[in-house]
Amino acid sequence: MVGGLTVSEIARAFLVPETTMAQRITRAKAKIKAARIPYRVPEDGDLAARVDGVLAVLYLVFNEGYLASSADADPVRADLTAEAVRLTRLVHELMPDDGEVVGLLALMLLTEARRGARVSAHGELVTLDQQDRGAWDRALIEEGHALVQERLASGLPPGRYQVLAAVNAVHTDAGDARDTDWPQVVALYDQLTRLDPSPVVALNRAIAVAELDGPQVALALVEELPLDGYHAFHATRADLLRRLGRSAHARAAYDRAIELAGNTAEAAYLTRRRDELGP
Repeated sequence: MVGGLTVSEIARAFLVPETTMAQRITRAKAKIKAARIPYRVPEDGDLAARVDGVLAVLYLVFNEGYLASSADADPVRADLTAEAVRLTRLVHELMPDDGEVVGLLALMLLTEARRGARVSAHGELVTLDQQDRGAWDRALIEEGHALVQERLASGLPPGRYQVLAAVNAVHTDAGDARDTDWPQVVALYDQLTRLDPSPVVALNRAIAVAELDGPQVALALVEELPLDGYHAFHATRADLLRRLGRSAHARAAYDRAIELAGNTAEAAYLTRRRDELGP
């Protein structure tokens, strides 16, 4: 286990087979042993060189807690999100001027603020546009917004976590989903794409583009992405196809998304959406 996560949970987060991730972890352990790297708290001068890896692990733990990838776990694991936030606060205390540390903390707080509205009483995922915003934690949102503003005021170029935090700040600033500043969200994803030109970032950008330019434009962007083994890719395709009235194709995409989805609440949501499709 790494950070309280199993090998299979880590593998799903990195979109690779479990055997591949197991081999990577084994090689890393062997390298540490061969190099006789000691297990100790790093000196202050070593923190900057190691912080990126620490933040990546903390974000991995948080994401697994916010939307568990295993059908054997609760859909939302508050123990993991709380621990990830706690540890990120500690890193922030150690490195208060590191922009990416501030950005990750803000991102976690703004995401955690929505946890109470994430799953319905019937155990089904509630998408962002359908969530009861009155159930969001306003104290966490205010703290997250303050951190985002702090980084904006610095005038320094933002990193990946800071841009993601800014995206979440836009979402949590809207009192109603219809009030979301989608041009700003797309602009932030454009900025994020330059920092992290990954297919997953491109997928999230396409979701925002759908709200701005329509499902047809977004679908053309999605179809180009090499994410066949990623459930969110098929769920996004299914929703776009549904909005375009292409029910048969949408049903097939929902089927594939349900097959790949490990989270029970997400699978329940996708199943209902599929079953609501017309002929």
